[in-house]
Amino acid sequence: MIGSLRGRLTFKHAPAIIIECHGVGYDIETPMSTFFELPAVGEELFLFAHLLVREDAQILYGFATQEERALFRTLLKVRGVGARIGLAVLSAMSVSDFNRCIEYEDASALSKIPGIGKKTAERLIIEMRDRIDTNAGNVVRINVEKGAKSEAVDALVALGYKPAEVNKLIAKLDVDGQSAEDIIRLALRQAAG
Repeated sequence: MIGSLRGRLTFKHAPAIIIECHGVGYDIETPMSTFFELPAVGEELFLFAHLLVREDAQILYGFATQEERALFRTLLKVRGVGARIGLAVLSAMSVSDFNRCIEYEDASALSKIPGIGKKTAERLIIEMRDRIDTNAGNVVRINVEKGAKSEAVDALVALGYKPAEVNKLIAKLDVDGQSAEDIIRLALRQAAG
């Protein structure tokens, strides 16, 4: 199996690239998160790789980080989710954002990804919940976006609310422009009332 590639970038046209390694050009598909980080054509490049062998094709996928590759491989194990949806997930959101969607059971955010409807989003939440352990680091949560909403969600979870309950409470509130403290107060009032 091909685990990584280091070579010269000779072609890039989203989402396909070609990396030349010792005279051999490897045709690779990448998520947009990786594509946007690519150097200019002619420069050296290193990617983590995953080779997918199917009955009709052998397709090489490239990723900028090990976390992206690990999430892609985990997504491939979910029933009804293939490489196309795996690339769509990584093109639409970071690994940490995806983990937060699973942790907080945010099916609406997942269903905004092209190719993922409501039922697929719900299946992803159910099946990925057991496959991703965000605390143990199997898929690392990195660059978690910190804002008032995120801080409020984390605080409510720390208070003992389940992530799914917090997500439902916050979804009912108008939180734009609110501070974390205000969002927490509004959510607690709604939970009590």
